[in-house]
Amino acid sequence: MLLATAAMSALAVAPARAAEPILTDDGLYKQPWFLESFLELADDLDEAQKAGKRFVVMWELKGCPYCKETHFVNFARDDISNYIKANFVVLQLNIIGSRKVKDFDGQELSEKELAAKYGVRFTPTFQFFDENAAALKGREPPKREVARAPGYLRPDDFLAMFRFVRDKAYVDKSFRDYLKSQPG
Repeated sequence: MLLATAAMSALAVAPARAAEPILTDDGLYKQPWFLESFLELADDLDEAQKAGKRFVVMWELKGCPYCKETHFVNFARDDISNYIKANFVVLQLNIIGSRKVKDFDGQELSEKELAAKYGVRFTPTFQFFDENAAALKGREPPKREVARAPGYLRPDDFLAMFRFVRDKAYVDKSFRDYLKSQPG
């Protein structure tokens, strides 16, 4: 009985671990907290804004080792996953996928066509969008993003990218300058 009580109290104080990613039918790893979407980007952005969060698209590819690393290293860190969950809504798209996505301008494209429209060529790529979906409608695709992370970022830089966007530091500095300005 004493041993069982000690084990139960140890479990109660153990730090929470980030949830394991799920391997989907299309071969991508997915976090359980990623957005389940009807793939209408303007609606997804509006819903994120109503929740006080920013909207980001994560582009991935089956078999991408850096995508897997993002899930099993970066998202596995509680400080990273908790920050992102608290401040962002993440929509995962497949760079060669065939699901239909409605872009901010109303155009309906496959994931693969949407990736080409935005010039997404690497995985993982994170696209961070402006907060106002209506304003994005009339802009050219590259002007809709406030920041982009093309390719894998080490965990500390990865978290810094999300802070860069949340803090709206992109308004007056580059991500590189933002990193240089951070303590440590």
